[in-house]
Amino acid sequence: MRFSYKLSDAIHILAYIHINQTNDLSSKAIAGSIGANASVVRSLMLDLRAAGLLTTRQGVATPALAREPATISLYDVYQAINMTHQLLHIDPKTNPDCFVGSRIQDTLNHFYTEIEVAAFQKMQAISLADVIHDLVTNEQK
Repeated sequence: MRFSYKLSDAIHILAYIHINQTNDLSSKAIAGSIGANASVVRSLMLDLRAAGLLTTRQGVATPALAREPATISLYDVYQAINMTHQLLHIDPKTNPDCFVGSRIQDTLNHFYTEIEVAAFQKMQAISLADVIHDLVTNEQK
């Protein structure tokens, strides 16, 4: 199973830009913080810009948040990035001749939908400002 770190990296980019407004905000510098390639950062920044969460100018390393951190929810970031927007996945290759295998997908789909709705509601309640506050507070400990 392969995991995507796009959401984590996108939140990292936004927090980094806000916290380091007067420092080097090149994709290379941000990539160094994430531990990723600068092209990954540029791709995510394009997604964030397209969603109206980030402003950038071509040829100048001065990205900025397009909105106040308190108005950007984790769900906004999640929706902004180009990835599958399904948290839980059901195995589509179960045995249709088996009692459980023939019914498990519909049953899990019902429960997984409830779980995703709850997760998305929680993501809407957590702002980028909350993340930044926690980063700064934890840094001082």
